[in-house]
Amino acid sequence: MPFRADREVPGLIVKFGDYPLHHGGVGAIRSLGRLGVPMYAITEDAYTPAASSRYLKRAFVWPTRGTEGADRLVEGLLRIGRRIGRPTVLVPTDEEAAVLIAEHQDALRGPFLFPPVAPCLPRRLASKQGLHELCVEHGIPSPAAAFPQSYDDIVAFAEKTRFPVVAKNREAFVRRSSPAVNGTTRINTREGLLALARDWGERPGVILQEYLPREEAEDWIVHAYFDRNSSPLAMFTGVKVRSWPPHAGMTANAYVVDNPELADLAARFIKQIGFTGIVDLDLRFDRRDGQYKLLDFNPRMGAQFRLFESGAGVDVVRAMHLDLTGRPVPEGGQRAGHRYVVENIDLPALLAYRRSGYTTPHAPARASGTELAWFAGDDPLPFVTMLARFVRPGARHLYQLWRTNRRGGTTAGRPARGDARPSATSPVTLKRPHQ
Repeated sequence: MPFRADREVPGLIVKFGDYPLHHGGVGAIRSLGRLGVPMYAITEDAYTPAASSRYLKRAFVWPTRGTEGADRLVEGLLRIGRRIGRPTVLVPTDEEAAVLIAEHQDALRGPFLFPPVAPCLPRRLASKQGLHELCVEHGIPSPAAAFPQSYDDIVAFAEKTRFPVVAKNREAFVRRSSPAVNGTTRINTREGLLALARDWGERPGVILQEYLPREEAEDWIVHAYFDRNSSPLAMFTGVKVRSWPPHAGMTANAYVVDNPELADLAARFIKQIGFTGIVDLDLRFDRRDGQYKLLDFNPRMGAQFRLFESGAGVDVVRAMHLDLTGRPVPEGGQRAGHRYVVENIDLPALLAYRRSGYTTPHAPARASGTELAWFAGDDPLPFVTMLARFVRPGARHLYQLWRTNRRGGTTAGRPARGDARPSATSPVTLKRPHQ
């Protein structure tokens, strides 16, 4: 490595919610741990993959749902900070953690180190409505969207819109305490929308968004770290090849692909809004109008961030640790052609994609190297632990998808990517809240 991290400043993986099989957290533990940085993590129990990593100094077992009061979550973090006993870099892995840290900077500063972002900005970016409004304000393309305030608004929307449409929960925290949908959900007909909306209450907390068919689109990602001046110290672009569920869910296979136009778009938007810290952006290139449309702005580390590393050995988590500890972030180009594979979901995704015949035009024919999400020769236990916890629920999930596909019902996936054709009235869950 052409740089040395400050080994006196630990890192803490912060997560709220029950999702123990999170490869992003394991990746962050390994990334900083390999530099000699002491690593800590909040875990659901003592037997998660993150808790089994050789690079983890200690797991703080703290089961949360993300529905707890902010005061309780802040006090829990401060209690952990007192146990660590020295200033620690916070690495949030979900929107709730990122929002909480930003909105309670005064209470957390001192025991913890984190980018000094405007307190209200992460919540607005994590909000589907807030993000859409920022995109409109700054001229950033995004899918057409509506924000119904009542059931009557939904009825009026259903009368004039073109189906299918995508429904998403609007806000961080609210999506956990009282979600309108289980995740991002594709709705195919007017009848299906009205039936689903009857359970959303008087003030539906959803955004209804334009559906971008997979035949006319390609999915891109941007991961970056921005300093206190909103200047990128690390910037990476890549293309998604496969996701699970097919054409829809979390990234199963992706490649690093240089895309200066996309990097410029992201850097310009971040500068305009004044964000600082790590970002994980999901964009869809719409071939119908030639625009990159911003779907999601995650103001935190993305689960697949280890796809990206510069020639100098810098990823976004390392860039943040270096910057917050007052060390320079060395420059270096990204590893074009490098591949990222999430082992437990890529095999079923590969089989599904072969059957559909869908390909990604910008994906390289061959990988220049491969980063596995779970398995690492120097840290094998998280992979073993993942297998032990994944086999039964994973097999059950695959079986349920097979049954629904067989009878033409719903499938699981992610927004605006087509899938095996569901029934006309069935809603399709596209993305779970923590993905």
